[in-house]
Order: sequence, then structure tokens, then C-alpha cells
Amino acid sequence: MMRWAALLLAGLTTTPVLGATVLQCVPYARTVSGVQIYGDALTWWDQAENHYKRGHAPRRGAVLAFRPVGPMVLGHVAVVSRVLDDRRVLIRHANWSAPGAIEEDVLAVDVSEEGDWSEVRVWHSPTNRMGARSNPTFGFIYPDKPQLREFRTDPALGVSTRFASMTVTKEDPEEDSAPLRRSAAQPRLAVDLRAIRYADAAPSARSLRDIIADVKRDAALR
Repeated sequence: MMRWAALLLAGLTTTPVLGATVLQCVPYARTVSGVQIYGDALTWWDQAENHYKRGHAPRRGAVLAFRPVGPMVLGHVAVVSRVLDDRRVLIRHANWSAPGAIEEDVLAVDVSEEGDWSEVRVWHSPTNRMGARSNPTFGFIYPDKPQLREFRTDPALGVSTRFASMTVTKEDPEEDSAPLRRSAAQPRLAVDLRAIRYADAAPSARSLRDIIADVKRDAALR
């Protein structure tokens, strides 16, 4: 259980390990989305003004911009790869669950009171479950021509590791509008705001014992 909690903590930071240069979320999101914005993730929302449309509804190819919170002082950006319904999307992003890690087509869930995607929970690959923390966001940045571009590992951008994506496939891989077939491995998450408020405290204000208790409670909710 202690090792499990340590893995969970690894997903709460975007700093490199031992000073190593690792792939950051910004160059990954820029490559995959085609949104030509540079600088730290926390600046993307303001930079997008007058250059890209912005909003609070998920669309395929849009960039979800996260607000800085806790140890994630530079914010975060992720690309929507598929909209499942009003409260669930699949995303592609880097440097979230572990330094330099690439996670493709993993679940993000809107847990905001108003259903406006101002707070989300995100899949954590090392523990194979939803992250315990809710994360505040600015909203979505929409590229001029939505298209998911392939990301090829580039040492110049830093060291990276690819986690296997969640098992989510289309009935007909040639038809973009085909329904998804989700395996039993995909988490079933009811959007019950009362059940997830326990995770809202900033990680810096919580002890390791609190986090372990949260992990156990999260497992019991399933």
C-alpha cells in the first residue's frame, strides 16, 4: 500500500527526477493538437485570446488547459482525443502520472458543480485507476483545424516513457463516428460530487496517511 501511495504522489508533480530533462506537457500538446502556443502551460489560456476560440465544452482535438494547483505550479495541458459524453472524454497528454510519461486515450471526467469542465479528475496509469484529486481548469482551446497528430519520441524534447492506453476501441476503426466498445478494464465512474469531495484538499496540505486513506476509500467506492 505504501508503494501504491508513492505512485499516486508521483502523478501530482511535473518536475523532472534528479534534474533529468524529461518530456513536458507543452511540446507534446502542441505537437498533437497543432495549437501553436509556446511558454508554460499556465499561460496558454491567456495567450489563446484573439488567436484561438476558447470555451467550456469538450471537442475532439481541443486543448484542455489546467490551472496551477499545489505542486503543479506551471499548470498543465492535455488534448481531447474523443468525447464520450457530456461528462467524460479521452485525452492524450504527457508528464502527468510520472515524469515524462506519455498517456494516450485515457479518461478525464468533469466533476464540476455546473458541468462546465472547470474541475476534472484524470486517469492515473501507474495505479490503473482515476486520480484522487480534482483539478481546476481554465477551459478548452480550439484549434483552427481539429486534428490529432502523431507524436514521435524526440530526445531533443526530453526523455519519455509511453504507458499503454486504456482499452477503448471502435466497432469499425475506419468510421470515425463508430460507437466505442469499452472493455471491462475501463473504470466505471458515477459522477457523484458528494463522493469525490474528500479529494479536493491540496496535496501539500495532506499527509501520506491521508492519501493512503483516500486511496482505500476510492477503491471502496468502486
